[in-house]
Amino acid sequence: MESFELQDELQALQDVASYAIDNEHDLSDDPGAVSDLLDSAVDALANSSDNITNPAVFDAYRSLLKHAAALQGAHMIKILDSLSSAYLAHLDATVRDIDEEDQQTCIAAHKMPLEMYAFLLSWFVTAAEKVKTAGDDDAPAPAPKARRGRGGKAAASRTTTRTKPTEDWSWQNQIPPTLNLISKVLRMKSQKIWQASAEKETFINCVVRPVYYIIENEQYMKSADIRRGVYKAICLAVKHQSHALAAQISIMQSLQYYEHLSEPLAECLAILSRDFDHPQLGDEILREIAGKTFSAQDTKGPRAFSRFLVRYAELSPRQVLKQLSLLLSHLDSESYPMRMALVEVIGTIIRELAESAEDGAGAGGGADAGDGVGVGVAGGDKQKVMKQVNGLYELLLERTLDLSSYVRVKVLATLARLCDNTAKFPQQRLAMARAAVDALEDKAAGVRKAAVAILVKLILTHPYGLYGGLLSETEWRERYEQESAILAKMEGEVGKAVERAEGEDGSQVDEEEDEEDVKKKSRKKKRRNDDEDDDDEMDVDGEEEEDDEEEEENNDDEEDEEGDVTMADGSPRKKRARRKKRKSELDLEALTNEAAALGALNTNQHIQAKLTKKFCLDALEFIRTVEDGMRVAQKLLASTNKLEVLEAMEFFRVTYEYRFDGAEAGIKKMLHLIWSKDNNATSEDGRELKSVRSRLLECYRTIYFEPVQNLDPKQQINRIAKNMIKMTYEATLAELTSLEEMMRQLMDEGHIHEDIVAKLWQVYSSERPLPRAQRRGAVIVLGMLALAKRSVVADRVETLVKVGLGDRGKTDVTLARYTCVALQRLNGSAKKVKGSLLDKTLRIDMENPLFRKLRDTVERPCRTKEWFPMAEQAINTVYALGERPDVLCGALIKSLARRVFAKSAAGGDGIAASASQVQVDKDPDAMDEDEDSVDPDATQMSPTKASSQGGTGKDSGDAFELSQLLFIVGHVAIKQIVFLELVEREWKRQKHEKEMAAKIGGAGTPNKAKDQEELDQVAGNAEDEIGERIAAMREHELLYGSQSLLATFGPMLVHICGSPHKFKNRTLRMAATLAFSKFLCVSSQFCEQNHRLLFKILETSKDPSIRSNIVIALGDVAVSFSSIIDESNDELYKGLRDPDIVVKKNTLMVLTHLILNGMVKVKGQMGEMAKCVEDEDERISDLAKMFFSELSTKDNAIYNNLPDVISHLSVGAHAIDEEAFQSTMKYIFTFIEKEKQAENIVEKLCQRFRLSDEPRQWRDIAFCLSLLPFKSERSVKKLIEGLQFYRDKLHDEAVYARFQEILTKARSNKSANKPDAELNEFESILEENRRQGAEDQDFEKRVQGRKAIAKKRATRRTARKKPVAQQDADSD
Repeated sequence: MESFELQDELQALQDVASYAIDNEHDLSDDPGAVSDLLDSAVDALANSSDNITNPAVFDAYRSLLKHAAALQGAHMIKILDSLSSAYLAHLDATVRDIDEEDQQTCIAAHKMPLEMYAFLLSWFVTAAEKVKTAGDDDAPAPAPKARRGRGGKAAASRTTTRTKPTEDWSWQNQIPPTLNLISKVLRMKSQKIWQASAEKETFINCVVRPVYYIIENEQYMKSADIRRGVYKAICLAVKHQSHALAAQISIMQSLQYYEHLSEPLAECLAILSRDFDHPQLGDEILREIAGKTFSAQDTKGPRAFSRFLVRYAELSPRQVLKQLSLLLSHLDSESYPMRMALVEVIGTIIRELAESAEDGAGAGGGADAGDGVGVGVAGGDKQKVMKQVNGLYELLLERTLDLSSYVRVKVLATLARLCDNTAKFPQQRLAMARAAVDALEDKAAGVRKAAVAILVKLILTHPYGLYGGLLSETEWRERYEQESAILAKMEGEVGKAVERAEGEDGSQVDEEEDEEDVKKKSRKKKRRNDDEDDDDEMDVDGEEEEDDEEEEENNDDEEDEEGDVTMADGSPRKKRARRKKRKSELDLEALTNEAAALGALNTNQHIQAKLTKKFCLDALEFIRTVEDGMRVAQKLLASTNKLEVLEAMEFFRVTYEYRFDGAEAGIKKMLHLIWSKDNNATSEDGRELKSVRSRLLECYRTIYFEPVQNLDPKQQINRIAKNMIKMTYEATLAELTSLEEMMRQLMDEGHIHEDIVAKLWQVYSSERPLPRAQRRGAVIVLGMLALAKRSVVADRVETLVKVGLGDRGKTDVTLARYTCVALQRLNGSAKKVKGSLLDKTLRIDMENPLFRKLRDTVERPCRTKEWFPMAEQAINTVYALGERPDVLCGALIKSLARRVFAKSAAGGDGIAASASQVQVDKDPDAMDEDEDSVDPDATQMSPTKASSQGGTGKDSGDAFELSQLLFIVGHVAIKQIVFLELVEREWKRQKHEKEMAAKIGGAGTPNKAKDQEELDQVAGNAEDEIGERIAAMREHELLYGSQSLLATFGPMLVHICGSPHKFKNRTLRMAATLAFSKFLCVSSQFCEQNHRLLFKILETSKDPSIRSNIVIALGDVAVSFSSIIDESNDELYKGLRDPDIVVKKNTLMVLTHLILNGMVKVKGQMGEMAKCVEDEDERISDLAKMFFSELSTKDNAIYNNLPDVISHLSVGAHAIDEEAFQSTMKYIFTFIEKEKQAENIVEKLCQRFRLSDEPRQWRDIAFCLSLLPFKSERSVKKLIEGLQFYRDKLHDEAVYARFQEILTKARSNKSANKPDAELNEFESILEENRRQGAEDQDFEKRVQGRKAIAKKRATRRTARKKPVAQQDADSD
């Protein structure tokens, strides 16, 4: 072949179909011709690699490649083998000739064959893809392919190829040897052959072109062999063949279009820099990336470049550091993936610099440190490196305020990884802790979770391990005070020399030092005002008792910073006074002595003392920062984001292990998560995460129940029992309820050993004097464990009676109370199934000594407020265990009544114990009574039936004892209702058993019939008769029966509650109101007659506790007799406007329960509930939001009440301010999801414009309209149809702005194929009406102004006429 122009051939090959070949062979019709042609070409190259220049051979290969789609796998293998072998042979010959430099002619002769081989190999790589793809369609099934295994060498036989056309062909397996061949070509000294740079560049590009083609396939790049071959080829081309510019262009394009190449290309550049000592290409690419601009809408490009930067920084941090000043421009990029990448890059560089600084090698120790000037660390020392690290940390901390939550999460995650460095950077860690605490209040859940995670990491890797590693603020404060005292003592001894010379109480300092000290203090104050965190400064946190200490701390810290030693004595006031003294007045000899003493102090001991103090100061600041974060982290435990909750739980577990003072509050808060409904595991980042409840149980087991090292079994049991008891200390009712559920689950799962239960019994029954809380805690826990295992208390009933209801219970009423609770567990925890007649409860004969003890416990004289909950639990125990609890309770009520009313004086006119006397005898710590109870009428009783007393005279008695009596009466009434329900169920069960027995045994024996005769007389022949009988007893006999004991107290309660001016004792009023409320739940007749009195008390009572109890009671009354309470619904909602937070919260909870369960009808009062959405109290706001969230699950409930809510909040006496209205509506409108509802609301709101006159109403309606989604054309159509109602309101700028928002929303939701003509026309109409309305308003203002001017002129004329008329009258 005379000539071969590689550039022209490559250009022509762009369109393969039109590529011209001089001696082209048509291979599409005759498959046999393919083999013949291929065999002849292979034989020619086998004879001599120079035969490629033969036109017939070259054209044969070109024809085969042009028609590659018609070839089979075996043909391709044969082509590749022949080309590779000949190419390699010719390459070896070329290299030998190049080494013998005198054969210039021979060297020139290699140019054309090498270009031809490069051209054919490049073409083959492109064609191989087509064969593979085309062959897949008619390829054999995978099973035969696996059976044959390798098949490349079998293709040598023409017969085999023809008989087995489905020969295995895998281009991927052939890629690594092909890349090795390319690498060998690139090692050649090409400049010896191609003198012209353009020709050489063309050849090298042709050689490397297959490499870039291969990397475009993501599947190929997953192979490690292929990746190594690609890296080697590119690196050789850049290093030896001046391919850098072309490689830069190709790499940038690959990054732009192929996301999977980000990390492989970064690895390639790292290898080029490390193994081939050629970092320049990486630098150029980094500079080019730094100059690119990414928009916020572009997602693919930034993502690929960001992954490249991150990977390259991991592999070659020094290289990236050299270009970091340019790359930092992307921290302000619109694209958040680029900002995230820069954050990770900075973190990687910090890690690299920190490690180099830690190794003591400085920045010059890096492999690439010598490349380039101005890197910033090249040739620098450790101090310079630390300065760079500090600057990079500042950049990271600034990014915690990034607009994108993804970036903020990435910053916190990067900082968390940096915590694992061996170099701790204490000051930077303090800044990280402060940033993390601030991020705990971020609006994004992911950011909050990351903030908690970094706090956990900071604690786990903290550098304050000098004293064992625990982080109790109390202990560290004590250490700090000790170190401060030691340092002050060391420096104070030196100051005595000056004290003797001056005769003053304090050390003398130089005037210049004083002035410098003042300057430092002013600088410190300025920094503190600017909220800038100085490295050696501690926040005071408003603790007055530490002011003096912290002044000394800051002074000493600044001495550390300046490097000199100044004596710290005394108050700043004295220093200011001494500062006015002139230097000439000082005792120079004393100063000389002091200087000498100070010099002697400059020893290792003094320096160590100062450093230890600074160390304690930093630890204290870190601890206080984390403690601040705990208060916020407690709120995260209530988050709806499960991952966030799990991270917060881990945070409190770690802080508890490190003994943070505030950790216990968080651990207690965690307890409520036992009610979490989430029981499914979650996976995140490939990790399997437990459910919230499982994680909670695991945390508590770890903290309280797992054995610790170096303790024998007995000590382990004591420790676990003590931990269980401590959990009950100062626990609220809610915490005890949650703890009870957790203990039940732990007991069910077998995590609590019998020895621990035995130890708890030992603590409870111990004869030794123990703290009351400890003995109480033991019985509380035992009662909790008995829920899961009844035998825990069933086997030790005698112990409970002896201790809790015996002498111990006499002196400790609370112990008796929890003993009663434990006794109730004898019935287990089996919940009653609705409709089931099965009853597994245990009933004990009333002659059992247990009931005698219970009665004695209640009757025992006691004047503490703890008696009431104890008595409540005692009554509960009687009704839970007794066969006839009403008999015992009746006797108890009579006994208490006699005690109250039977203390008659000798004359019989009154009672000796008057109210005033009660005030004198009362234990001030025992009884909670109002001071005004000295009123002699405070405990005056009304005439009562008092059938048990046998008289009707006027009685006056002890107010507290009367309170006890009424409390018992009320509680017995409510428990008697429950007992009647149990009786009803028992009757029905017996009836059911009788019927089943009759069915099984026929008519039954005469004896059985006789046994059931009495039951039939009582219960009737049908279950309905049983229910009616029980209802009649409840309705008419309990409170109105002639033989009913409770009937005696009904009128008494009404009189006491209705006469607050007479009965002023607070305890009496509370007990009477509570009992009265319970009576209302018994009988509808009593409720009908007296329920208005309860509402009157709710309205007039000044005691928030009474109001709160009434609200809760009204909820129970509404459940019992909803038809009666429905008439007074409005008054129930008044509690939502109560000034007391507790009353307001209870009202909201009661209404939530009643409304969601359909027990009361909502009649336009939903607006009051909506007001609570924006309440100042967070608990009330959360409750209101929960209410609307649950209400939204009811069919159209929010939609039906929405008009009333808008009217209630926008106009009238109940209207709220505009800002609160908007935030409330924004929340409520999130539940309007159905498009049909939205359309109807648009129509209704448009019609409201017609009836509204106030601009405020216009703005509110327009705002509500703007909250709707406008997803359908019908919504927009209804809005346009309602134009007549609001066209005259558009002149208001706020109203017009809302309609512009609606237009924007409608356009964004409109389908792309629909024209904008209608919306554009509507917009023009709105603009025209706005303009017209504005003109009308201006005109009206002008008219009004002229009217005012005219009126003013008329007034003046009238005023002038009056004096003239007066003068005329005078003259007449």
